[in-house]
Amino acid sequence: MSEIRIHGYARVSSKEQNETRQLIELREFGITDRDIYIDKQSGKDFNRIEYQRLLNVLRKGDLLVVQSIDRLGRNYSDIQEQWRYITNELEVNIKVLDMPLLDTRATDDNLDNRFIADLVLQILSYVAQKERYNIRRRQAQGIANAKAQGTVFGRPRITYPDNWKEVYQLWCNKEITAKKAMELTGLKRNTFYKFVKGYVNKSK
Repeated sequence: MSEIRIHGYARVSSKEQNETRQLIELREFGITDRDIYIDKQSGKDFNRIEYQRLLNVLRKGDLLVVQSIDRLGRNYSDIQEQWRYITNELEVNIKVLDMPLLDTRATDDNLDNRFIADLVLQILSYVAQKERYNIRRRQAQGIANAKAQGTVFGRPRITYPDNWKEVYQLWCNKEITAKKAMELTGLKRNTFYKFVKGYVNKSK
């Protein structure tokens, strides 16, 4: 029978963030640095180099330890899918340090740990999904209220200088140069030609 190993996984969202706190807790659990895998990228999906390396070394009966569930990922639906893959297909146990109920190892005190962990994860997934729904609803309500109060969303409309029509006509008739037109309207070169393009399209 192969030796059961304990693996740790840590993740931060960017190279600027620090994973020290996670590493301290993983080491205190007794995991050696050679068995700790660290990714420094977003948790939006599981296409991460170190995470994929970790999956390749996990063996039946091993234990995977993470400091918190959000270190695995951000999307609870994806987390559930990975959780089932690791625990059911790879037959590897998972322990989340900051949430004792998320521990699939069977003990003498509780033989239903895996069932409890799966149930807790489903509840967390529901809560996260509900919160996303509430956030979108609050955003929609906020936008509706702002519109009702006269707030205009999107790009601001182009406001042409008061003398634009006259200066533009002089420029079109080649009675003044573009440089002179810019001086008269107080516009910079890029803005002037942007206004010209918009004015032409508007006139069509």
